[in-house]
Amino acid sequence: MAPPCSSIQFIDTALSCTSPFALSYTDLNQKWLIRKHLISLVQDHPDFTLSTDSYYHNDGSTVNLLNATGYLRVSNITPPVHVTIWLHENYPHMPPIVFINTSSNTLNQIHQNHPFVDLCGLTTSPYLQTWLHPGCNLCNLVHNLIKIFSHDHPFSYSSSVRNTTSFTHPSLVSKREALDRLSGMLHYDKAALQAKAEEDIEGLSILQVELEKRAGVFTNIITELEHESLKLKERVMELAEETDVVVNWLKVNDAKSFGIIVGEEMENAFEGVDEESKMVINGLAADRGIEDVIYELDKALEQGVVSFDIYIKQVRNLARDQFPYRDLLVKLKGPDILI
Repeated sequence: MAPPCSSIQFIDTALSCTSPFALSYTDLNQKWLIRKHLISLVQDHPDFTLSTDSYYHNDGSTVNLLNATGYLRVSNITPPVHVTIWLHENYPHMPPIVFINTSSNTLNQIHQNHPFVDLCGLTTSPYLQTWLHPGCNLCNLVHNLIKIFSHDHPFSYSSSVRNTTSFTHPSLVSKREALDRLSGMLHYDKAALQAKAEEDIEGLSILQVELEKRAGVFTNIITELEHESLKLKERVMELAEETDVVVNWLKVNDAKSFGIIVGEEMENAFEGVDEESKMVINGLAADRGIEDVIYELDKALEQGVVSFDIYIKQVRNLARDQFPYRDLLVKLKGPDILI
């Protein structure tokens, strides 16, 4: 099919313009190739429309470029893809810049993690990445886009329609299609590995936080134990000093009692200075002894070693024996001695 005369006239007029809005193509041979490729494009795809506009590069520079806009109908059951193909100022030595337009149909948004199209619509297919003049041109580019979008459609539509396994279809036998298939498979494998790695990293981060908390707890416990150990050592030293003081006092003030401590029974180490003191010491010893026996009986009852009847009987007998000693102590020293 011959291209419309209006399209040819538009191309010639745009390329020959010398006004301040002139296009950024300067070489005559370059313009001739652009004219040839655009004519072939609108001849094969008559629904594409041509226009000129300013294009803003990522480095901030602005150029006036030709672009072709149209719909790629990849199949009868999937929505068409609206694309704009910008011809780079160094075309055909630099590949075209392809964008998928989503503003014309808000229901068809680009799905995440597409191997060739980012969420802004910029398309970077293997054909564009390996672009090489004179083997590459606009018509083959559009044909390649239709192929890869038929295998992996860029829009997020019903999952029952989407073909997610087409990259492994055995009918893809050409070198170009094999490269597209391999790129798509590698992209999805990379995305899956990255997702798994992020999941593992998140799990390890949580584990790291938990281990750091436990390390903090253990550090606090060790610090407290060290402080406790230091306190016990200080207390042992204090008791040793106090023991030395007592021993020295006994050596100086009561050599006979000191001899009793080291060679005789401990009970005879201290003696009362008078008869009343001796009675108080003996009464206290008997009272405390009976108290210790009653305490042991309480523990025996709790542990079930003795029966309740035996316990009551023994406690009564001990209380009967304890009363005279307590009565004597109260008479000699007052009730405060029993506290």
